[in-house]
Amino acid sequence: MSGPDTRPHVVVINRWREHYADYAHYLNHSSHRVTYVATEVGTASVPEAATETVVVPATDDLEAVRAAVRHLAARHGRPAHIVALKEDDLLVGAELRAEWGCPGPHKADLVAFRDKHTMALAVARAGLPIPAFELAHRSDAVRDFAATHHWPVVVKPLIGSSSAGVRRLDGPGDLADVVFDEPLLVQAFNPHPIFHVDGLFTGTDLSVMRPSRYLNTCLGFRGGTVLGSVEESDPDLNRLIADATLRVMRALSGKSTVFHLEFFVDRAAGVCTFLEVGARTGGAEIPFVWRELHGFDLMESGFRIQLGQPPHTPPPDRNRIVGGWLLAPAPAQRPCRITEVTSMTGRNPGPYAEALLRAGEVLPEADSYYEHVGGRFRFRGRSTAEVEAAVRATAADFRVAAEPLRPAELVGG
Repeated sequence: MSGPDTRPHVVVINRWREHYADYAHYLNHSSHRVTYVATEVGTASVPEAATETVVVPATDDLEAVRAAVRHLAARHGRPAHIVALKEDDLLVGAELRAEWGCPGPHKADLVAFRDKHTMALAVARAGLPIPAFELAHRSDAVRDFAATHHWPVVVKPLIGSSSAGVRRLDGPGDLADVVFDEPLLVQAFNPHPIFHVDGLFTGTDLSVMRPSRYLNTCLGFRGGTVLGSVEESDPDLNRLIADATLRVMRALSGKSTVFHLEFFVDRAAGVCTFLEVGARTGGAEIPFVWRELHGFDLMESGFRIQLGQPPHTPPPDRNRIVGGWLLAPAPAQRPCRITEVTSMTGRNPGPYAEALLRAGEVLPEADSYYEHVGGRFRFRGRSTAEVEAAVRATAADFRVAAEPLRPAELVGG
């Protein structure tokens, strides 16, 4: 008879269908009992070697995930580690690590990266540039704020992701559709281009970072426009953004942190104005671009940090490749069935990789917002201008169409 199974038990919380995180590579599934709490859609990326998977309706539902972890602990032993890499799941993972005594980030380490008011206060107290902001409990507070800081203003939930619930208000008439079930953050509008910065903070310095400029905006993508991004190859601009990034990260944390940070960048004035930051790997195609072009896996760094282990040291960047990505919005309300789609690989200029559903496949209504879209594309080139030209050409030529699911299919699915 074999003895008791003494392998460490690791619980992974996952909602991605795509392999944004390569869990089987990060952790030996033979020397560990690795169990998963996943959404139905997320089971597709669970490694075959997983010890067990429990399906929950939503991975940001603390009570549902808590019950699933208790079930797994009863069957496979007390968890030694709990990992949750998606932004919306960070606090669930932190709460459960505290309950089970696991190493890794706890709520106090992450709240400044999730609560936008706490985040804004920390940045403002550090004396860093940030748009004027206030908490708004009702519409009168927004009117008073705009009377001082002028229209347009932006209102957003305190905790959220992928621009869900974010609104630009151009005047008092737009307030009629804003719901104040919970306090909202109201901010002065900033017209400058938005850059995202992705990388790894050691607790004192930047281990690695890359700035990219958005083509269009995340809020616009919510409204049905394409969303693209291209890495910045201007060394002077990169130094400006790196300095601002380091100051922000030091204001928010003294621990190893994978980050996705956004600035409004005024090149002429040399000013980076803080927008927001997450203690996680950037979404969309960012994890793939970093792995495929730059030889460093930010998701693996986030995974190791949540295990309480030091992240790997990034390799030297000698190839000078510039990356970029493009998302096309869903062609119909999700869930929907794709009826037509145009491949864009093989075109010049065009993407080096794409992720498309085939005609007849269903685009699901799933919680990983930037994953389940009309089309996802990745680009590479020798300069920002070269990559941007390929992104814009692909955005202009790509076509995708879909039809709603029939009522019987909605009930069945």
